[in-house]
Amino acid sequence: MPVSLQKGQKVSITKGNPGLSRVVVGLGWDVNSFDTGGDFDLDTAAFLLTDSGKVSKTEDFVFFGNLKHPSGCAEHMGDNLTGAGDGDDEQIKINLSSIPSNISKIAFSVTIYEAEVRRQNFGQVNNAFIRIYDEDTREEILRYDLGEDFSIETAAVFGELYKNNNEWKFNAIGSGYQGGLAALCANFGVDVE
Repeated sequence: MPVSLQKGQKVSITKGNPGLSRVVVGLGWDVNSFDTGGDFDLDTAAFLLTDSGKVSKTEDFVFFGNLKHPSGCAEHMGDNLTGAGDGDDEQIKINLSSIPSNISKIAFSVTIYEAEVRRQNFGQVNNAFIRIYDEDTREEILRYDLGEDFSIETAAVFGELYKNNNEWKFNAIGSGYQGGLAALCANFGVDVE
């Protein structure tokens, strides 16, 4: 049975699952019915971070413009332009056994594409969640429903996988940012053009 997390809660994903290596991080959301004059396009990303809390190189930023990390440890499964339907809207596959040794944390974020132009923010997004399941058995390990904490933010870090004493754990973060993807990239040390 999956663990349902609250904001700030941490749980090990490998302790109770010996041999677990391939997981899928699914992120999902619904947009409310208020007409903003344009479709919502939410984008997920993974930032592979060193102990400094920053990426070591641009390729450590996995998103719709860089679908696969050079090590093969993280692969974005493609951009969903509408978020329509039930279940995961976007997914990122993670192979825990091939994460480079200098990477100690992977932060998972969602940003609203062209949020300022379209006058959109996370206050207009409902039922946002992140979940992790075993790719081989399809068994859900954990789920974190973000709740309705955001109002004006255009980007959010939903959660992070991090290494602690040879164990992979998940931290339910749920923190919002203004400034969209550019703000997240600056925070995690990604140079954007």
